[in-house]
Amino acid sequence: MASTLLLDQTLWDLVADANGNIAMADEPYAIAQDVASAIRTFLGECWFNTKDGVPYWSDILGQQLSLQLVKKAMVDAAMTVQGVISAQCYITGFDGRVLTGQVQVTTSAGVTLPVNF
Repeated sequence: MASTLLLDQTLWDLVADANGNIAMADEPYAIAQDVASAIRTFLGECWFNTKDGVPYWSDILGQQLSLQLVKKAMVDAAMTVQGVISAQCYITGFDGRVLTGQVQVTTSAGVTLPVNF
């Protein structure tokens, strides 16, 4: 069973548990949170693996918007998360410069999880 550090959904920062320790999240939420982190990560941002992340600077931001490219980048990022066996990206809106949507991932346990962006 996978677990991860629990992050506050608004601040995206660590959360303390009732005992004052760093809180942990278990499956299935841990997988959804890890997918959310993966699609928020800029390519090259992680020092330990500069190949992780979405190519926001080079391919997405400041470029002619290609929804297919964005969808593929989100799916590729989601598929890097352990326990994810498939992913689909849906774009639900583009207002001004804000793109909204959802990546739906299916875990190896057969659970489908929505991850909004």
